[in-house]
Amino acid sequence: MTSSPVSRVVYNGKRNSSPRSPPNSSEIFTPAHEENVRFIYEAWQGVERDLRSQVAGGERGLVEEYVEKVPNPSLKTFKPIDLSDLKRRNTQDAKKS
Repeated sequence: MTSSPVSRVVYNGKRNSSPRSPPNSSEIFTPAHEENVRFIYEAWQGVERDLRSQVAGGERGLVEEYVEKVPNPSLKTFKPIDLSDLKRRNTQDAKKS
């Protein structure tokens, strides 16, 4: 059995030549977008709450945290990035330009 490569989204650090929205404009969110964000946020809060209560009670339930048993050797040098920090730095760089 051979394993096929898995596609991954990678941030390459390059910006598009045209910005998504004009500078100095506030983003406009539709009611549908806000509803989706609220749904995902509330669902994730429920998952975290269930996970914390399971850990505190020492029980095993519906929510289980995934931990890789055998780490992928090609990810040995992988360093996660803080997307909030990246966005903040990009915003500051855009203001300097």
